[in-house]
Amino acid sequence: MRTSTPARIGQYTALLAYLAFLAFPFLWLISTAFKPPRELGSLHPTWIPEDPTLGNFRQAFDEQPLLQAALNSLLAALAAAVVAVLIATPMAYVVARRRTRLAKAVTGWVVVSQAFPFVLLIIPLFLVLKNLRLINSLPGLVLVYVVWALPFALWMLAGYVRAVPPELEEAAAVDGAGRVRTLVSVTAPLLAPGIVATGLFAFITAWNEFFFALVLLKTPEKQTLPVILTHFIGAEGVADLGPLAAAAFLATLPSLVVFAVIQRRITGGMLTGAVKS
Repeated sequence: MRTSTPARIGQYTALLAYLAFLAFPFLWLISTAFKPPRELGSLHPTWIPEDPTLGNFRQAFDEQPLLQAALNSLLAALAAAVVAVLIATPMAYVVARRRTRLAKAVTGWVVVSQAFPFVLLIIPLFLVLKNLRLINSLPGLVLVYVVWALPFALWMLAGYVRAVPPELEEAAAVDGAGRVRTLVSVTAPLLAPGIVATGLFAFITAWNEFFFALVLLKTPEKQTLPVILTHFIGAEGVADLGPLAAAAFLATLPSLVVFAVIQRRITGGMLTGAVKS
């Protein structure tokens, strides 16, 4: 059935309204980052700064160690994404291909683990890291990020593995390929979009994470970018709005750049050209 013109107009209107709702905070953040103090305190705020300035960015870098914090966030996010993908990929293959009780138990663990809030997890994780002497260290934070991202990464990759027809692996076996050769040459290339999407999820989750980093990292030179952003808020809860907006704008750029670079691989078809006609 064809959609009528009024219904189509309504759909596009709702979509545009939703996009505007999502874009408003980011656009207002950009506008605030370039406004001088006089415009930030104005009773009649404007979308476009009347006298744009880079002073907020200079002040943000002068007041807080943003470069060191960004490097800490980058190292933690990359390490967590790589380790989570390396662990989750073989686990996902076993869960998707082996219909055993262990596979069902792992699937149940994935579902149950997503129901636990951060507050319930931080105390046992803190005690474990304390015994391992990993408190106030990036390796300890990476370990926490991997534990937190692994269940959802396993669930995502298992779905991609199930989308790969088993007949492709059976055909490779008939041609004489062993199990390892089949996994490396046939299955792994088809899982590339899923691996990229899972790695992106783990990276963005770790990059934006605040609670674990706040509890586990104490010294400023080891803190991540989300924690450093809170330093722009004074003891009485008054925010230094201009530098805070400038620093927050810079903190959002890596996630946007990473997604823009690899979004085609995420949305690309998994099995294009894989099945012989």
